[in-house]
Amino acid sequence: MAEAVSATCSFPPHPLVFGLFRFIRRAVLLLFVALLAAAVASVVAAGRLIVDPGAREAPAQADAIVVLAGANADRWLEGYELWREGHAPRLVLSPGAYDGAQQELIRRGIHMPSGAEVARDTLTGQLGVPADVIEILPGPVDNTAAEAAAVSVLAAERGWRQIIVVTSLAHTRRTRYAMERELDPIGVQVQVRGSRFDAFDVRAWWQQRGDIRWVVTELPKLLAYRLGLGE
Repeated sequence: MAEAVSATCSFPPHPLVFGLFRFIRRAVLLLFVALLAAAVASVVAAGRLIVDPGAREAPAQADAIVVLAGANADRWLEGYELWREGHAPRLVLSPGAYDGAQQELIRRGIHMPSGAEVARDTLTGQLGVPADVIEILPGPVDNTAAEAAAVSVLAAERGWRQIIVVTSLAHTRRTRYAMERELDPIGVQVQVRGSRFDAFDVRAWWQQRGDIRWVVTELPKLLAYRLGLGE
């Protein structure tokens, strides 16, 4: 009797059930492949997202070349090359900000040269740039928005209509947002230039620690700028 019941219950699955199972399995596999492809595409695109599309284009003639603070020598060396090529008659260097220890030295009456002063002395003393070509923004300034505000004041005072802003390649898109926010209202056109000496690899940024750091820090700041919240 038990054998008869077992034989009755062990029937093959209905073809519709089997077909539905096979469809679901394929759909899940396709979804996984699509998500994986999207993730890979997002990783690749992240490097391009933070770089301004015109950051490596040859700039037009301008009234001044503004070099933002940071990134060692690659920015001001790019500014020098643009000046030497005749793109603008003036070089403006951002002083950046002092950290706590530097501020303490200043309080003690010890002069602590800013990065802009070091760059200026190198440009004039070793690269032959006339001293009256270079000026340093009043400072300190501790973020890109503050630099943009300082540049806006200087541009309005000098009657400039076109400037070239030099920064690191991975910083170019956010720089353009910050500068245009300050300079568009006063009728100053901005060209943002990524340094030719910057080694940031847009196509394979995840292979270098420094490039990873750029992407991880720039993406949220870029989003904040898009929302009108960035500094």
